[in-house]
Amino acid sequence: MSTREKTSELLLEEEVSTQNEIVLYNDDVNTFDHVIETLIYACDHSVEQAEQCSIIVHYKGKCTVKTGLYDDLKPRCSMLLEAGLSAEIV
Repeated sequence: MSTREKTSELLLEEEVSTQNEIVLYNDDVNTFDHVIETLIYACDHSVEQAEQCSIIVHYKGKCTVKTGLYDDLKPRCSMLLEAGLSAEIV
């Protein structure tokens, strides 16, 4: 492995480690339609992506719905919370 490849690999690892995630949790209150609409609005999901995330949350109890820098995720997570969903940034 060349020095350049090693440097690129280290930069990639650093970039990945600075990424945060919004984790959405299951609840017994919100409908699939509400969760899907909220994910489309707050996280810029496609319809298919939002549907898949809602199914994962339903069956697994939680799902990472967005990754990125904290400053980008904070307002998105706030939108999910304001819509009555359970979510946090990890």
